[in-house]
Amino acid sequence: MLIKNGAVVEDRWITVADDAELSGEWPVIVSLARWRRERDLLTTRNAPVGIRLTSEDALDEIQPDLNHFFLIALDFPTFTDGRPYSTARLLRDRYGFTGELRAVGQVLRDQAQFLVRCGFDAFEVPEGTVAEDWLHGLNDIAVHYQPASDGTAAIPEKRIQL
Repeated sequence: MLIKNGAVVEDRWITVADDAELSGEWPVIVSLARWRRERDLLTTRNAPVGIRLTSEDALDEIQPDLNHFFLIALDFPTFTDGRPYSTARLLRDRYGFTGELRAVGQVLRDQAQFLVRCGFDAFEVPEGTVAEDWLHGLNDIAVHYQPASDGTAAIPEKRIQL
């Protein structure tokens, strides 16, 4: 199941294994290793290309190619690994990435609102999950003390506006 921009949506993207053939004109998500090997081929496809990054992958390597990606999937190897949060903030705030940022892997419902605050706009949620629980999780906290990438004003900003 995929939640994007606060709604359950159909996932049009196909994650392609490194050794699988690329044929057809559907949107694909590839690994960084495959992007390195087949960059020239992937940039000439007539369909959108996304990339899946692990916590160990360096953003500096793909920064010059960000304009080629319609989607970046950041993998949470465990729910306690916070590196994808930092990567999402860097992609949105420092590198100006405007495409889809998708959280994949070990993502929990309790993290949904924090993921959005860091710049994620989509989540792959585990099978058997109740979509409504995730959607409610997006609104668990009404006010925030810290600034974030989602554009929501934090309490200090709201005080200045008064």
